[in-house]
Amino acid sequence: MSIPVLQYKPSSQNQRVEGYEVPSEDTPIMYRLTDATSDQDIDEIIWAGYRQIFSEHLILETYRQPFLESQMRNRAIRVSDFIRGLGKTDVYREEVAETNSNYRLVDISFKRFLGRATYNKQEQIAWSIIIATKGLHGFIDALVDSDEYRQNFGNDIVPYQRRRYKGRPFNLVNPRYGADFRNRLSMRNFGGTSYYTARTSGGYATGEEIRKVIPSNFMSMAGGIITNERNYQRTIATVTSQIQNMEIPDMTRESSTIQPRVKPVEVALPYRYVPGRKTT
Repeated sequence: MSIPVLQYKPSSQNQRVEGYEVPSEDTPIMYRLTDATSDQDIDEIIWAGYRQIFSEHLILETYRQPFLESQMRNRAIRVSDFIRGLGKTDVYREEVAETNSNYRLVDISFKRFLGRATYNKQEQIAWSIIIATKGLHGFIDALVDSDEYRQNFGNDIVPYQRRRYKGRPFNLVNPRYGADFRNRLSMRNFGGTSYYTARTSGGYATGEEIRKVIPSNFMSMAGGIITNERNYQRTIATVTSQIQNMEIPDMTRESSTIQPRVKPVEVALPYRYVPGRKTT
């Protein structure tokens, strides 16, 4: 018996609010199978599906799925089946699922299959339980068979980012650079062991093994270094004490020259004026 999806409260993201934007280059293009009248239209639908599910980073010739493409061109499957098939390919498993934690996989898959980001951490936890119990294929089936997918895309529309308010488009989000994947990749490259383990695992470690694990030991030590913060209070106290004990030399000069004093003198003006004397 599978565990049902846990209950969570949706937040008011922009795709849940009526939009009043002026149509522009950010307005999503709807690719619908019922509107396709030629082989070129089918090719555009297939290209849109690749761009949405695999993202711009994984559209390579070697990642193409000729069996799914052939079924789409012959109209043997619907668009939802094509999208479901892309999510179950080895490409999606190896390049998206295995390089991320379940939480980030849920967020990326929501952006690509449902056209929106996850509401909150509670939604990521709820759907990560589906991944843990049903696996990746069961998770993809749950997304494509969900009421939200049916209401917004049905069986004949390629999923798209329902509303773009800010940030990069969802199909440009790189799936490979999560923090957990970087740490896992570093440990894989560094051998996954420490220098101490290599020396105490029994027997004598070869020089190649020691050189292989030394970077891991160095990275762990470098990551544990904490930069000392400057103690401004101690610096202020030190400077204050220096100022208090500092003797300022007397820089005044004694002048022995007597400064001349100017005596007021009457000047010839139309009226009598003597500097410094009040006149009426």
